[in-house]
Order: sequence, then C-alpha cells, then structure tokens
Amino acid sequence: MATVDILAFGAHPDDVELSCSGTLALQRALGYSSAIIDLTEGELGTRGTREIRKQEAQKAAQILGVEARENLGFRDGFFKNDEAHQLAIVQMIRKYRPKTVLANAFTDRHPDHGRGAAVVKEAVFLAGLREIATQWEGQPQEAYRPQMLLHYIQFQAHKPDIIVNIGAHIQTKMKAIEAYASQFYDPHSQEPETVISGRNFLESITYRAKDLGRLIGADYGEGFTKAQDIGIQDLMNLQGVR
Repeated sequence: MATVDILAFGAHPDDVELSCSGTLALQRALGYSSAIIDLTEGELGTRGTREIRKQEAQKAAQILGVEARENLGFRDGFFKNDEAHQLAIVQMIRKYRPKTVLANAFTDRHPDHGRGAAVVKEAVFLAGLREIATQWEGQPQEAYRPQMLLHYIQFQAHKPDIIVNIGAHIQTKMKAIEAYASQFYDPHSQEPETVISGRNFLESITYRAKDLGRLIGADYGEGFTKAQDIGIQDLMNLQGVR
C-alpha cells in the first residue's frame, strides 16, 4: 500500500483539476507523490453522465501523473458532515498517510464545496486519534494525522494565504481540465449551457492564475487558504515578490 506526500480531496471530479492541479504537477516535477480522492461522482451535473465523468477523471489523473485516484461515492448534493462520511475520509488519510492534504474552499457557490471542506477538516483531526478504529481490507489502520491542511480557491475569489508558483505547469493544468470535455466550453456541444460551460469560465482559469502569479512575480499561480497556523524552520525558505 503506497503512501503519498499530498492527498487532494474534491467534492466533485474536476474540483482538484480546476483549483490545484498546477500545484500537483509542480510537486510531481520536484519528486513528490500525490493522489486524488473524489467525494462524489458528480452525478447531479447538468452535462455528461457519471460514467463519462469517471472516464474523464481517470484521463485527467493520467495527465497529472498521480499515484492513485479513488471515488468515495458520497451522494452528490446531499452528503453530510457526519460520522459515517468522516470515517470514510479517515480511512483514506490513514491509507495514504500524506504529509499535506488539499481540500475544497470553505465558502463557495456550490454548497458541496463548503461541506466538503468541513468534513475533510474534521477527518484530518479525527484520523490522528488512536481511539477511533478503522480498517482497510480487513486490517486495522494506525492513527495518523497529516502535517498540513490547505484549502484551495474555487469559483469565488478569496484572498490567499499562500500562492504557489505554477508557471512551468500551466499547460499541464489546462490539459487536465480539458480532459473533462463534457463539462467545459465546447462550441459544438448540444448539451445545455451551464455556469461553467462558457468560454469565459474556461478563460477565467488562466487569467486568475495570471493574476495570482502577478502577486508573487511569477507568470501563473494557485492560491490556498490555511486551516491552521503555519510554522517554518528556515526563514530563508520563504520567498517574496521578486
């Protein structure tokens, strides 16, 4: 059972690609491993089907070169932040034992995003309590708590606490997003229009990344908000605007 450095959770397939796939591509280039956990299959989406989105998610995972991608099968639009859902996420955290967890935005247009952020945050804490028993493939899991939890920025703009320079990986990010052909801009599609299917939304991914990059003197960036205070051991590892 392989462990990973980064475990990225998304309420829906494509949440991770839209919001933090440039960071996953960067970290892979630096020699770090990652995996993606989708909470739902996005079955309430106006365009496409759950089968199509499953295929698109796997294609995107291949583009990003992640070690694994799993879907917890939570009910799209109606999953809860309760014990059963928390424990399912605890199992994933204990299975992959990541140093860093990435999760949905706490406040966003889609209610699943905030709910996904909250349930992952609670599960990150609970995963470290040894009195909470979980199993995987019939074997007991050891308690484990990641070192860092960050929330990525989604549909609504938020002031980031951290901006990652993804300048060399914007093309990988866009290719991963474009793997979801059923969801995003396609002038030949006969499917109904949605908030995210227009040209403007797709272009907004790039111009937001440009704007975040501008703030740190880079070509492109991805922003995150912190879930806890962040400590460092070497002040010289911090980089400001060039």
